Amino acid sequence: MQTALQASEMAHVIQLSVAPVFLLSGIGALLSVLSTRVGRIVDRSRLIEDRLAKGGDLPHPDIHRELSLLCRRARVAHWAISLCTSCALLICTLIVVLFVGAFLNLDVSTAIALLFIVAMAALIAGLFCFLHEIYLATASLRLRWRSRK
Repeated sequence: MQTALQASEMAHVIQLSVAPVFLLSGIGALLSVLSTRVGRIVDRSRLIEDRLAKGGDLPHPDIHRELSLLCRRARVAHWAISLCTSCALLICTLIVVLFVGAFLNLDVSTAIALLFIVAMAALIAGLFCFLHEIYLATASLRLRWRSRK
């Protein structure tokens, strides 16, 4: 009877770990979007820096401001990626603690709650950074639009 009880408990632990696994897949999709944005920021900065290095015609006065804005965007996107990755690592740790607690028959409820709270705080901060990066990107559009008038 002992093995049936253990199998039942393990099935329950697996059920509890399914929600964090779905959260991990969502974080993975977010990290993919953020990585793509960083790639585009890097490509745009290299293009502008190449134009500045060639120096054929006088650079537009706003070009240095756009480079500065791209640098800020890259820094904010870096923070967003770091925070979202930290969230994913905390969720993975939570799953491990959940299984270790079940195997060793330990009360890990406080550790699980703390890990989940810290993971959600990291995700919230990462999403705020993502939102800020999007704001900076739209600000650069306004900058380019004004400079063409």
